[in-house]
Amino acid sequence: MSKIIKTLTIAGSDSSGGAGIQADLKTFEEYGTYGFSALTTIVTMDPDNGWHHNVYPIEAALVAEQLKTVFAGGPVDAMKTGMLGSVDIVRVVEQSIKDNRQTNVVIDPVMVCKGEDEVLNPESANAIRDLLLPLATVATPNLFEAGVLSGLGKLSSIEDMKEAARLIHGLGARNVVVKGGKALDGKQAVDVFFNGSEYTVFTADKIEPATNHGAGCTFAAAIAGGLANGLSVDEAVAKAKDFVLAAIRNGFAFNEYVGPVFHGGYRLEQ
Repeated sequence: MSKIIKTLTIAGSDSSGGAGIQADLKTFEEYGTYGFSALTTIVTMDPDNGWHHNVYPIEAALVAEQLKTVFAGGPVDAMKTGMLGSVDIVRVVEQSIKDNRQTNVVIDPVMVCKGEDEVLNPESANAIRDLLLPLATVATPNLFEAGVLSGLGKLSSIEDMKEAARLIHGLGARNVVVKGGKALDGKQAVDVFFNGSEYTVFTADKIEPATNHGAGCTFAAAIAGGLANGLSVDEAVAKAKDFVLAAIRNGFAFNEYVGPVFHGGYRLEQ
């Protein structure tokens, strides 16, 4: 039997299945890896209140116990973080990465739920910036998160995205992908990748209807899956882009509020 490739997600639960830990584990499976998980938050969405999100953090000590379980077998081949929920959880994650000398770390600095536009916990956002970005092999903020982390505020152009990526790289992340997606005006979805010396701009025609719930989580998990399989950062990011585009193309309308990506889309199209 060939070597088992191990991946880890430290993230929240999305019971609708499109994002969070559910998206990560499905993506890891599509990449042929064995997925471990440490649950940090439980998110519910209320169909009787316009799909309003309720976020319930898990105690940091319980997150630490989960990570002790995962790392009992040593470091994994790659890991990613998602919604972390509290400063104490961020500190637990930082210490676990350091104690286990974990490499191939993808930090997805989740600050908002889809459809929301306020930082869930500003103190946690600051902790991610100060404690986790310096440990990141790749950081994958969306447009809103990149604006917060870089201090630039609202980003509205590719040049803004490049500057945000440069500033976030300066905070310690070795590679940065600013996920513009469909948020920029125009007919194309745009993401900007910065490796510390060169920028790569990824563009694709926007897909309508945009069944893109979970696209950001899935993208970060796909990068982790690529790194775990031995791809370079550049190769892992490029493949993750193709993976997510296929997932969006094959997404579906779950209800009137949300359309999740379908994580098996890339495999089905192959």
